[in-house]
Amino acid sequence: MRLNGKISKIPSRPTGAGDVLEIERASAAARARGVLIVYEDQDVLVIHKPAGLLTVATPHERERTAYAYLREYLRARNPRAQLFIVHRLDKFVSGLLVFAKSAAVKTKLQDLFKQHDIERKYWAIVEGQVEDERGTISSRLAQDQAGRMRSTRGSQGKQAVTHYRVLRRFPTLTSMEVTLETGRKNQIRAHLSEMGHPVVGDMAYGSTINPLGRMGLHAFLLGFRHPTRGTPLVHSTGPPPEFRRYLRQNP
Repeated sequence: MRLNGKISKIPSRPTGAGDVLEIERASAAARARGVLIVYEDQDVLVIHKPAGLLTVATPHERERTAYAYLREYLRARNPRAQLFIVHRLDKFVSGLLVFAKSAAVKTKLQDLFKQHDIERKYWAIVEGQVEDERGTISSRLAQDQAGRMRSTRGSQGKQAVTHYRVLRRFPTLTSMEVTLETGRKNQIRAHLSEMGHPVVGDMAYGSTINPLGRMGLHAFLLGFRHPTRGTPLVHSTGPPPEFRRYLRQNP
């Protein structure tokens, strides 16, 4: 248990207005399926989703999803427990997701997303050497006939803004920190591909190499105002093992 970012070993310690209490709780069932519950209270769940797991069901897979595992976890304690999807990560992207425990909380969180009042940062390993140290990609994204997101001209699509900065360069790769200003479907993948630097392992958006054995995209930071208390919550994760050599300063 953490109180205001510090480990607290005293369960009875009183809290006051503005205090942020974080409870790390992972059920055996959820842990067995690779879903780690990073934070939980009566309103929200923040989880770490592994690469390869769907966020929600598709016509081809309904049971092996983060949503299904979390609903099972909640209903094991309370058969009436509800769970609502707030946003998603692509199947082969790992990292932090927030779910709501009521329709009202879902609406409040999704309003924050619509207002771009959510802090989201990713680590991306991309092909080639990115020239500029930092930059911003802005375009209108729309889905093409193949189901991929593409930048369009005129009024088609929805505005998407992606900020990036280079962390390290390698002979054939670059590691980057990417910050989302908006959160469109496949936004990072589409923008970096159109920049000429597709995320490694992302064959759908033009990658030709897969040095990590998975897609090189991880959502490592998620920050938002608590939907009922209004206090700031910021959660972060360490890099997946396969990312570490590309992120550390001294190889």
